[in-house]
Amino acid sequence: MALQDLAQNVRRYRMAKKLSQPDLAKAAGISPAAIKNLERAVSEPRVRTVEAIADALDVPLRNLFHPVRKLQSVRFRSKQRMQNRENILADAARWLDEFNFLEDLLDEKAPYLLRSIRCSNTPDGIVKTALKCREKLGLSLFEPIYDICGLFEHFGVKVYSIVSASEGFFGLSIGEEDGGPAIVINVNDRIPVERRIFSAAHELGHLVLHKSAFDVNETKEDKQEEKDADLFAGHFLMPDGGFIKEWNEASGLPLIDRVFKVKRIFRVSYKAVLHRLIEHKAVDGTIWMNFTAAYEKRFHQKLEFKKEPMGIVSREPFGLEAYDFYEDRFSKLTRRAIDEGEISLGRGAELLRIPLLDMRELVRSWEAVR
Repeated sequence: MALQDLAQNVRRYRMAKKLSQPDLAKAAGISPAAIKNLERAVSEPRVRTVEAIADALDVPLRNLFHPVRKLQSVRFRSKQRMQNRENILADAARWLDEFNFLEDLLDEKAPYLLRSIRCSNTPDGIVKTALKCREKLGLSLFEPIYDICGLFEHFGVKVYSIVSASEGFFGLSIGEEDGGPAIVINVNDRIPVERRIFSAAHELGHLVLHKSAFDVNETKEDKQEEKDADLFAGHFLMPDGGFIKEWNEASGLPLIDRVFKVKRIFRVSYKAVLHRLIEHKAVDGTIWMNFTAAYEKRFHQKLEFKKEPMGIVSREPFGLEAYDFYEDRFSKLTRRAIDEGEISLGRGAELLRIPLLDMRELVRSWEAVR
């Protein structure tokens, strides 16, 4: 029994479920001292005790013994301390190991095409870098990005969606040294899809612009680097060439309709469109007040624009759907491995983190359409 791994996993799962040690002890029918000693790796518990803990935590028994790899090349910053940070990192490490296992098994590595991109960290340099990245990925200066997850995964950036209730956590990025490049995006229901897309582009900005700033031990946000990544993301998703073209073509529409049309074309937030107009000095800072007043008059609802981008509670009008941000390469590799007999259904269920019964149902749905 790997006692240190067991101790760390029990602590992670307990904290993820927001249970105290006495709470877990009561649910498992054991003493609080037993939980305390286990999490401190003081003494090795009986198998029956570990089984009771797994039942109380509602996790497979094997998950409690899974070795936890320590990621190092990580950019995971937050304005506030996150209690589930350790759990998120452990989950990301496990997912990344499984992703690389499938790629190696099937000899299907996706080359990372942006490795050689260099830039100067001036505003003009960052905008040019965003356009260079688009060019490297085969995108024109006018083309919207219809499937950002598919684009990233095809050109070597792994994408992982998780659900976290942590306020203000939108995503993190992992460097090549730890098996990436990869990005992890929070897909909590309260986060608009447009924000998820922007967060993915923002994390790509960190991967390209701030290669020397990937250190798992650094948790404090660098305000300038965050601004740089925001600028990169805005121009990566909505390059000026395409923005100006679409904005001018909608010149006969009222302001609200014009903004919403451009936002839907480029799959960004309406705030991104307004920010770009301010950047081009087409409007001044009063646009926020004028726009929200016009919106309330038209739709009899208020826009809580002040809460974006910091909070999770902002609502995106005429927003995108969950399937507009949906990664699928990992499941595709899993299917291929099963189809070719490289892994069992049980292993496939373990990789996709679903019950075996659901795995069998999934395979039947695969076989229904070839």
